[in-house]
Amino acid sequence: MQLQMDNYRSFNSYIQHTITANWDSDALTDYQGATLQFHDVARKIEKLHILFENSNVAKGDKIAICGRNSSHWAVAFLATLTYGAVAVPILHEFNGEQIHNIVNHSEAKLLFIGDFAVKTIDPEQMPALEGIINIPDFSLMLSRSEQLTYAREHLNLMFGSKYPMAFRKESVSYHEDEADELALINYTSGTTGFSKGVMLPYRSLWSNIEFVMSRLSKQVKAGDNMLSILPMAHMYGMAVEFLFGFCNGCHLFYLTRLPSPAIIAQAFTDIRPTLIVTVPLIIEKIIRKRVFPKIQDNRIRLLLQMPVISKKVKERICTAVEEAFGGRFYEVIVGGAPLSKEIEDFLLSIGFPITVGYGTTECAPLISYCDHKEFVAGCCGKVVDRMEVKILSPDPENIPGEIVTRGANVMLGYYKNEEATRQALDADGYYHTGDLGTLSASGHLFILGRIKNMLLGSNGQNIYPEEIEDKLNSMTMVSESIVIKRGEKLVALVYPDKDDVVSFTSEELQAIMEQNRLELNRQLPHYSQLSAIDIQEEEFAKTPKKSIKRYLYK
Repeated sequence: MQLQMDNYRSFNSYIQHTITANWDSDALTDYQGATLQFHDVARKIEKLHILFENSNVAKGDKIAICGRNSSHWAVAFLATLTYGAVAVPILHEFNGEQIHNIVNHSEAKLLFIGDFAVKTIDPEQMPALEGIINIPDFSLMLSRSEQLTYAREHLNLMFGSKYPMAFRKESVSYHEDEADELALINYTSGTTGFSKGVMLPYRSLWSNIEFVMSRLSKQVKAGDNMLSILPMAHMYGMAVEFLFGFCNGCHLFYLTRLPSPAIIAQAFTDIRPTLIVTVPLIIEKIIRKRVFPKIQDNRIRLLLQMPVISKKVKERICTAVEEAFGGRFYEVIVGGAPLSKEIEDFLLSIGFPITVGYGTTECAPLISYCDHKEFVAGCCGKVVDRMEVKILSPDPENIPGEIVTRGANVMLGYYKNEEATRQALDADGYYHTGDLGTLSASGHLFILGRIKNMLLGSNGQNIYPEEIEDKLNSMTMVSESIVIKRGEKLVALVYPDKDDVVSFTSEELQAIMEQNRLELNRQLPHYSQLSAIDIQEEEFAKTPKKSIKRYLYK
């Protein structure tokens, strides 16, 4: 680690620098709501620091934050880190019991709560909390300390007496962090049982942001717009959208509501972001609903088969697709789950600037990424700076093996869970991802799926359900699917496209799925063919990063 960390600088110094360098520029906007400039953010951070100081919060104490993305969520998080406290971001989709568990397990002293999440919690279930602060206006929902109550009631007075002449750039001075100091505990979405608290040191945040800035700050400049779609409590959204955008001096927009494809599409048109960071689900829905219907008529198909005209048609299609995403972006970065091969092939065929990255919460999150100009079909980038990757396989280029990685991005371990830490981090410092992949001679990483999802064929062949699902998901009336084993046979569970399903009887729908099964089996080796497709009435239960909770369907 030492060689990689020689150039470490305090992560909080990035926050301090961007605030003072962009003092009068727009920083955070709640979409169709209020805007905070960088100096407004600094003032709010300072007021929260005064509140922490006067309510027994010491450096190293835990502060939990749970709510939908918003300007004030960002302020609460930045105030926590720059004070030297440990942030505990909680996904707002978690239910009350999960929130109580995480607050109690992390030993948080304060909880910032959003206006939706607040309806699900019971303060009595979190007895160690000193106070609960409402994110929208930083008012007190609950105080168990006279000091906290007094500080909140007299906050403006305290701020005024601390800065009688005015709060200026020179007043900004933040906690100077050490590389291995704990910055935050991020609880994984956890598809089984109670999720684990990933302990991320400041070096993990620093290394991720330093990497993204080194690759993107020439194309994405201070003052450029970015739209925050992913939950900030998830490391992918936090690092690549929020922290990179803020430290780079960008103007961040928060939807502050559930991001449906229609709302996102309108926001792209209004905001015209310079960088789009998203998950496959959003890209695929926009392409399937807004792009494919326009280009799948016979005339365009005919033109695409004529070599001379095809190039111009593809350029026109690419421009139309880019307009659907605001028309001003450098590239679209997809992560969090595999991108459908059909959508990826289509976007690459028209020259659309897309790239796929890979990471885990335990690496805060980046393991691999490459610029869209270096991207090759099916890969998820190249290993990022200050990280190394090994494939545990006798032939890493051709035979899949577990992906293991070590370097500056890797966590300290799981909070209060030494057994899980021992299982994840080996004696050489490698983090075992649980993912299967190969690494090409050119350095591109390819992922086949999760080790625990892999199925064994009747003659011991390895079957990767994700590969079958990818093909099935591009077929008629299929919205999403999972492949499971029943006895010795493979069965697909399919949730049909709900917009189209109303036009068909259940018998017709079953006939369509049987046709899909026969067509799919023609593309698959004998040992991985499907014996049946079962139709799901309800959408699959999902984790907050929108991957299906497979264990519920086995």
